This record gives sequence, structure tokens and C-alpha cells, in this order.
Amino acid sequence: MKKLYALLAGIALLFSACSDNKSSSKTITVGATPVPHAEILKFAEPLLAKEGYTLKIQVFNDYVIPNIAVFNGEIDANFFQHTPYLEQFNKDKNTDLVKTVSVHLEPIGIYSAKLKSVSELEEGASIAIPNDPTNSNRALELLQAAGIIKLNNEKELKTKFDIVENPKNIEIVEIEAPQLPRTLNDFALSVINTNFAIAANLNPLKDALFLESKESPYANVVVVKKGNEEKESIKALNKILNSEEVRGFIRENYQGAIIEAF
Repeated sequence: MKKLYALLAGIALLFSACSDNKSSSKTITVGATPVPHAEILKFAEPLLAKEGYTLKIQVFNDYVIPNIAVFNGEIDANFFQHTPYLEQFNKDKNTDLVKTVSVHLEPIGIYSAKLKSVSELEEGASIAIPNDPTNSNRALELLQAAGIIKLNNEKELKTKFDIVENPKNIEIVEIEAPQLPRTLNDFALSVINTNFAIAANLNPLKDALFLESKESPYANVVVVKKGNEEKESIKALNKILNSEEVRGFIRENYQGAIIEAF
């Protein structure tokens, strides 16, 4: 009889483990920066629930940790970056992260608490830009588009040392992207990613002196570890984030400051 009880207990534990595994497989944990990524995911949460999935959103104020967390299997996916940043990260960190779908574009912009136009920029003024390679390149290209500097465009990723014309002897200072809104009182201009601008109560359409073109290649994407892109849970996540409901949310909630990329 004791052997029978032991056998039945073992079977019960086996079924319990299977049930737990099945339950955990229906949960998707996604890392995101607060605005607009976590906001978009929060909107998507009930839509995913209808597909049978529980969405857990883990918020990061960082561009490195959420990629490491995906690579280490601590979270299933992340949503905060564009493809050029992802490609450079994989090269630098020897990771194998891949894009699944594009969701939206956040036009990077030039902001100021001191000037009303980039034409007011004075001789020897300082400009703050992001310090990571891809967004630094992106910011420099925006400054070029605004007529402030001219770059040697032979390199894919340009740095401030690739400035070939600087008629006003502008000083370029590189700062961590999340800190850029705090630099507005310290620099003549600051080039700020839209997610951090919005989080600092800046409206890109109203407050930016110069805004990136809608033709920019820097759409924000969902990222997973290579080999996980065909998981049913990730496919469900992709489907919802590229749905008409999410498109409508982006258009209504951000009024053109953020643009859907699907």
C-alpha cells in the first residue's frame, strides 16, 4: 500500500510540474523603457490576455541591461531599441539577439531651453548628444541636416571626430541618453531621443527646434534571443504589437510625436 501511495504521489507531482510549465509558458516577460514602450505594452496587455497570454512588463531606464537580460534568458523579449543600435550591441557584446517586428518610430529632436531657433546658435556654443555609438551618429546626422555641421559621410557610424565643417566652432559633448533632458539649462542645444523627451514632459512636435524626418531608418523593434523568434508566445506578442488596435493607440495617444512603423 505504501508503494501505491508513493507511486500516486509521484504521478501527482509530475502532473503538477507539467501544469506549472504550461502555466509559465503562457506568460511573456518583456523589458521596456518607460515611455512610450511600456505604455504601448500596457495597452497591449488586455489584447494579449484575449490570446491567452499574461504579459509582464519589466521597466528599465537603461540601454544595456534589457539586452543582457534577454541574452541571459531572464526575460523573453525587450522593446526599446532600433535596429542599428541592436546590430552594434551584438558586435560589441558578442550576443546573438534578433529583431522580430518593427513597432514605431521616435523621431530624435534638437531641443533648447535658451534658443527659439537653431539659427540663434552662437559662436563656440556647446551641444549635448547621446553617447552610445548609434544614437551619437544619429544626432550628428540631425545636426548636419539642421545645417549646424558637416560630416565626412564615408563611415557608417560617425563620431564628432568626423565633423569636417564646423563654422561656429561648436563643442559636441556626449552624455548618457537618459540624462539629456536634464542638460537643457547647461547647453545651447540638446539632441534628445523622443522617449526621454516625452518622459521629461517635452512635446516633440511643439518643443523640438528641429525633428528627424519620418523617412528615418530608426524604427523601434521587438528583440529576442536568436532561436526564440518562432515561439508561439513571441508570435502572439508580434501580432498584437502590429495590430490595428495598437496603431490606433499610437496615433491617438501621441498625436504624431511617435509614428507607427508597420
